[in-house]
Amino acid sequence: MNIREKELIKALIIYFKLDKYKEDDKMSYIYYGNNSVSFQVIKYSDILDVIVPFFKKYPILGQKSLDFFDFIKVVDILKNKEHLTLEGFNKILMIKALMNE
Repeated sequence: MNIREKELIKALIIYFKLDKYKEDDKMSYIYYGNNSVSFQVIKYSDILDVIVPFFKKYPILGQKSLDFFDFIKVVDILKNKEHLTLEGFNKILMIKALMNE
């Protein structure tokens, strides 16, 4: 997002109660670019228990909803530990390659 959205990103972190982590805890990150800001959730349980249920309750509309469905596929692969096999890992890479098209 544009750097102007920095306060929105911070508000999302608080809303999702992900502010309990410090940046050096490597659980969630705010990244600043030249003119951009982004937020990344790394802790799997936060993705599974916070992020996914939110977007299932409040669905993404439009083309980006397809990316969310692909994201759910990857979450399920991780949940089932399929990512630990070469086949599962390659499945994730294939899904990733087809996202954001």
